[in-house]
Amino acid sequence: MFRASLRFLLMFAMVGFFSVEVVAEEGPAESTAEKRTPNWTVTVDPLTTALGFSHIQIERRISNNWSICTGPHLRLFDSIFEDEEQPYRGYGAEVGMRWFPLGGAPGGLWLLGRGVGARTMTLENIDPTTGWGGYASGLIGYTWLPVSWLALSGGAGVQYLRYGVEEYGTEGILPALHTAVGIAF
Repeated sequence: MFRASLRFLLMFAMVGFFSVEVVAEEGPAESTAEKRTPNWTVTVDPLTTALGFSHIQIERRISNNWSICTGPHLRLFDSIFEDEEQPYRGYGAEVGMRWFPLGGAPGGLWLLGRGVGARTMTLENIDPTTGWGGYASGLIGYTWLPVSWLALSGGAGVQYLRYGVEEYGTEGILPALHTAVGIAF
């Protein structure tokens, strides 16, 4: 059930990501060029990187109120906040959709639903044990576009996490935090 849900979410995100027309801005060409809303952002999340999960989030505006985001997900090292070693890695993808209730996507107030699916594997054995892990989260946040090329974002919410292999990893309902810095274009 978990894998089927992640497959559906990934397929839905990819179809929307590559097939939806971006809404054009109206107005004179000169003012549009000056006040052009970016259609794309590419960001990294420093907080989740510190927790051991690395993401590059590629976001595409699909209308004034909606954007879709996707990108690679990697667990290549332990969290800087953990004392106990967790000898496993994870490789997968993140997909999500943001709703901007006040418009202005990809900047402004948003609600985000996202999911991560990853293939996990131990590092201790000659023949590593593999498994599947991931999480789903809902967040509320804000993206600032202070200059035409810079994207800064922050948010908080809740997530269900089931990520690990064998006795390593985490499972349960936990707080979800989002930080991001990157480019807008």
